[in-house]
Amino acid sequence: MRILHLLASPFYSGPAENVALLAQAQRAAGHDVTVAVDRRRKEVLAEEPAAPRFEELGLLDEGGLELSVKSPPWRMWRDLRRLKARTVDVVHSHFSHDHLLARWGRPSGAILVRSLHAPRSLRSSLPAADAYTVPASALLPRLLEKGATAQVLPALVDARFQPAPDARSLRAALGLDGTPVIGMVSTFQPSRRHAVGVDAFALYRKQRPEARLVFVGDGGLLEQTRRQVQDLGLADAVTFAGYQQGDAFARWLRALDEVWLLGLGNDWSARAAAQARACGVRVVAVDEGALPDLADVRVERPTPDAVVAAALSDQRAPVRHPTNEQIAAEVLALYARARRTP
Repeated sequence: MRILHLLASPFYSGPAENVALLAQAQRAAGHDVTVAVDRRRKEVLAEEPAAPRFEELGLLDEGGLELSVKSPPWRMWRDLRRLKARTVDVVHSHFSHDHLLARWGRPSGAILVRSLHAPRSLRSSLPAADAYTVPASALLPRLLEKGATAQVLPALVDARFQPAPDARSLRAALGLDGTPVIGMVSTFQPSRRHAVGVDAFALYRKQRPEARLVFVGDGGLLEQTRRQVQDLGLADAVTFAGYQQGDAFARWLRALDEVWLLGLGNDWSARAAAQARACGVRVVAVDEGALPDLADVRVERPTPDAVVAAALSDQRAPVRHPTNEQIAAEVLALYARARRTP
């Protein structure tokens, strides 16, 4: 099967990593798979650029698509014509720009699959497709009620995420002391509720005075969070690790006993929760997106008291997240169902 993924992003972050892992697993299953990314925006600042990474993986599409939201109309028209001339069996589009291009430039004979990443995409103006994927089981009924061919595309997990063979030595190397070591691994933005996490940690320390909190990430609310930590007298018990990626991010995640995921951003697949579970890290999470499917214990309401109650419960859930190979097989089966559907 010839599969073309459309990913109108210049960054190897967010859904890009999931697309890469899916494409790799599909290729390992014997299919011809490429990924087209934004080739116009080359200055990506602190973010890792997507094109070199996909090229390194042998997945970068060289069909001449610019695939950028910054493209002028004539370049978009050129992309449309080039896409329409392709010979592929499946076009799997992932972002809004991809959906627009695929709607008018679908190659003859190809099925079109659209991946949706958040509830806002499930609107009355949702573009037509042969099949859809959603990041969380809670979003699936709305598509099935419309008679759509659809299924969940969960977060895929890189092989780097596995339990630390010697967590004590790893923590020493990272300069971490205290126990338990709790982490919040996300961009500092309102939806992630770092302020709630800091207030919860202040309460938690009254029960577990040796605990340490680790923040991994950056963002607009970073300095505000630092001030909150200082004001509550927690500076000696809190580590700001900064933005981490690749192997470094996996090391920090493996060093944790527990991760608090108190909100999601644009992507509801809850990839950090899946990665944490793969590392043997306990997951305490709010009821958003795919988090309930991956959490050891849910926080019913995102308040400091509720977070502390969940964290102190010591509850663990026997969740078995599917392997990348299993996820790829399910997506390939979705393609087959879409092809058979009139």
